[in-house]
Amino acid sequence: MNNNDIPIYKNPDFPIDERVEDLLNRMTLEEKISQMLYYSSAIGRLDIKEYNWWNECLHGVARAGIATVFPQAIGMAATFNPDRIYEVASVIGDEARAKYNEFQRQEDRSMYKGLTFWTPNINIFRDPRWGRGQETYGEDPYLTGRMGVSFIKGLQGDHPEYLKAAACAKHFAVHSGPEEERHEFNAVVSVKDMRETYLPAFRDAVKEARVEAVMGAYNRVNGEPCCGSKTLMQDILRGEWGFEGHYVSDCGAIRDFHENHKITDSPEESAALAVNMGCDLNCGMVYEYLKDAAKKGLVSEEAIDRSVRRLLKTRFKLGMFDPEDRVPFNKIPYDVNDCEEHRQLALQVARESMVLLKNKDSFLPLDKDEIKSIAVIGPVADNRSVLLGNYYGTPSKYVTILEGIRQAVNKDTRVYYTEGCVLGDVQQSHWGNPARTGFSEALSMAERSDLVIMCIGLTPEFEGEEGYAANSDGGGDKLDLSLPGLQRELLETISMTGKPIVLVLTSGSPVDLCWAEENENVRAILEAWYPGEEGGTAVADILFGNYNPAGRLPVTFVRSLDQLPPFRDYSMKNRTYRYMESEPLYPFGYGLSYTKFKYSNLNVSKKELFTEDDEDIFVSVEVENIGGLAGDEVIQLYIKDLEASVRVPIWQLNGVKRIHLKPGEKAKVEFILKKRQFALIDEKGECLLEPGKFRIFVGGQQPDKRSQELTGQEVLYEDIEYKGQVVELEY
Repeated sequence: MNNNDIPIYKNPDFPIDERVEDLLNRMTLEEKISQMLYYSSAIGRLDIKEYNWWNECLHGVARAGIATVFPQAIGMAATFNPDRIYEVASVIGDEARAKYNEFQRQEDRSMYKGLTFWTPNINIFRDPRWGRGQETYGEDPYLTGRMGVSFIKGLQGDHPEYLKAAACAKHFAVHSGPEEERHEFNAVVSVKDMRETYLPAFRDAVKEARVEAVMGAYNRVNGEPCCGSKTLMQDILRGEWGFEGHYVSDCGAIRDFHENHKITDSPEESAALAVNMGCDLNCGMVYEYLKDAAKKGLVSEEAIDRSVRRLLKTRFKLGMFDPEDRVPFNKIPYDVNDCEEHRQLALQVARESMVLLKNKDSFLPLDKDEIKSIAVIGPVADNRSVLLGNYYGTPSKYVTILEGIRQAVNKDTRVYYTEGCVLGDVQQSHWGNPARTGFSEALSMAERSDLVIMCIGLTPEFEGEEGYAANSDGGGDKLDLSLPGLQRELLETISMTGKPIVLVLTSGSPVDLCWAEENENVRAILEAWYPGEEGGTAVADILFGNYNPAGRLPVTFVRSLDQLPPFRDYSMKNRTYRYMESEPLYPFGYGLSYTKFKYSNLNVSKKELFTEDDEDIFVSVEVENIGGLAGDEVIQLYIKDLEASVRVPIWQLNGVKRIHLKPGEKAKVEFILKKRQFALIDEKGECLLEPGKFRIFVGGQQPDKRSQELTGQEVLYEDIEYKGQVVELEY
């Protein structure tokens, strides 16, 4: 049979749009509807195989067996290194294809076996109580956008014809808790805050990264459900941004229309509303009612065709209807999963992610030749779950913090270990054993050791998605910022021995560290996040000086919740570093190093510009390692509008570069700024470039007083001025 004898949809020499249309025209209404549920049915007469759209790869291929587990997303954000995230996502894409190839060979087409991944989560981590904040890239729209774009491009690949895998930007659009109310919650947000904070990362994902899919959130936004919102789905996503991919509901979100939001009266009405607004794929079962909805005249076959057309196009782009040897990604072997090369990348990302928050009198790095005994104390020291976060796969090997330390010290160094306390309980056991029963052993070990490494913090059981964080009192969210159970008391008890303490913290979000920051015996604090399969090795590498930390906080560590508005308030007033009115404990963008860097010769190509021109600004700075150790430096560029006509951020991150310098080495770092980066969003949601003065800051941190106090370093700045008239720019 030659190509002229086969249907157009089976002929890879025809354009995809023609192939899609040919296949669509051969399908009955019932067959079309069967393709709009996440468990799409097989259509034997057309040789369409069954396909399950639901898959996850937040920080590695999830829920489908052996895979490389990278640091949780919030940890990857702390690298401030979009290039590294692209590399990570490319590896994840390879492993995803390798698994898919093998599953196809085994004819296993069940959940988590496909190529459509509901990743990344690019919601803004606006409040530290939100349990799912760990899945995001932090609180800043610019950083979230850069990380999201890099991840999407890496996962989808750069082949001109085929996608390696399909990414999905979620959860569109104003979504960050509370978890236990997400099925009925209405997020009330101004158009200014929406376009200034909540939408930019999605815009970048669509317009720059060309993300294949977008997932709608559970909640309503200003009264409209996100999976049935004309404003979000039609006006903005497809109208303004020209999104051409498919839209998928969060799981059960369309059922929420009639059961929880009460904006429809029946499953038929809910299904019709979602499809009419442009939700193509139902994670759920409400679209089983679409045939009845069509009979009632609630939805047209034309609207159904529109959705099925988009879904089929994604499958064609993934090569699912083409000969196996025509799709290059089909050759990726199964053995790449969690191979040594990928494990080494996981280790490197873990090292880059960790943030040194305190290092009194340069206590770190430790000299292992001078240490005869170490007490490793705490309930997360030998805990595997803290390596994984949520939405994870299964690594072939786990390296806990305790194991990493044991591997790093000299053979004759004594390493004591005890949990000291359990993670969350404060009550005596069923058999009458007191909750503090482990304190005595912890004290004994501390007293016999040269130093103590306290390993405490959170685990995914205490923060995460509704229904998964089993020990959360807030339905997945945190009620406060305190350490669970007796961990704080254990830390205070050990500190009374007078032994120097290094605190290693695991978490996916900020916790209260005020006491530890102020305590003299706590010499150092390292935020390790949920660091992935090689997390223990990475922690030990930093503690013993095999790696110089350079991670930066992608979220603000507040001193207390008193500094924040109520959790349910979606206004950005007094939220995140961009609008926070009080001084935090640890600012966004902050992190220490074992060496020192000097900034000099800040140069701005032009200091006077005109709003009507499209001229770029070139910014350069010289960075020199003036310390005694090689290390990375994260160069951050912030812009402050000095004369804005409306409320604008205090300053806004608009550039980031991570570089490596040897002692005495100097590098010139350059940024290119578009005039769009100097524009503001007014109260009507319009993007305006106003004439006026702007300040450009460049340094290793924010230009705030607290960062300067913690690091002892200032940032450089130069002022520029735009002249002319107010100009409206494309959003």
